[in-house]
Amino acid sequence: MRSWFAACEVSHSVRFFGNHMDASERIVKEHLKYRGYVDVIYEPDGNVPPDFLANGSIAIEVRRLNQNYFDGARAKGLEEVAIPLWDRVKNLLTSMGPPVNGETWFVYFRFNRPVELWKHLEPKLRCGLESFMKSSAQSPGVVAAGQGFELEVFCQASKPHQTMFIMAGCLDRESGGWVLAEMETNLRYCVSEKTRKVAKVKSRYPVWWLALVDYIGYSLNDFDREIFRAQVSIEHTWDKIILIDPGNHRDWFEI
Repeated sequence: MRSWFAACEVSHSVRFFGNHMDASERIVKEHLKYRGYVDVIYEPDGNVPPDFLANGSIAIEVRRLNQNYFDGARAKGLEEVAIPLWDRVKNLLTSMGPPVNGETWFVYFRFNRPVELWKHLEPKLRCGLESFMKSSAQSPGVVAAGQGFELEVFCQASKPHQTMFIMAGCLDRESGGWVLAEMETNLRYCVSEKTRKVAKVKSRYPVWWLALVDYIGYSLNDFDREIFRAQVSIEHTWDKIILIDPGNHRDWFEI
């Protein structure tokens, strides 16, 4: 991946002014420090864009990339359920081991809240996957289900991979879309929103980046990201758009 940080002298101090960073800004701050950028100022012009200024010329706007659903009167981020569930299913698929008869299959799941507790759901999913692996006539279809959850073997991969099963995506019935599709929809919204926000001050600095702390697709691996880049093209006027894992500021990719 092409690095978006210029070489710099580490003798300069990293400066973060201001005392009111939100969680996303703190993650971006740590990300900038990790990438070795120096002479970084938080809110250089006060409570107006940009959120950060690097090297006196690179303006960086920060935003949280997520969705919400409403539980009665309270709004919750969809990631509160989706991200842990994605991780657990993905780890389960990996634990099923290498391909049987040289075949790898794509898997996805559908869910709606409330989802059955993982300690009850996981044995059902494992049993369904094991039955599929042992079957002499493997074919796409739902292999396991639980309260608010369905796991489906979607299609056979064109070539074998290291594991029998690979995550293809998920459908959150509250969000109404696949992870990659929802990323695209919300990216377009965020880019448009931030573009309007910085329009009046954009002439102050020659370079503008948009840093998005990604609560939708943060767990995508390199394979998933390649698919996303191949399928999604978003027109914008930013010099760079960066997506950062909210749980690991060292994990990021550029679109």
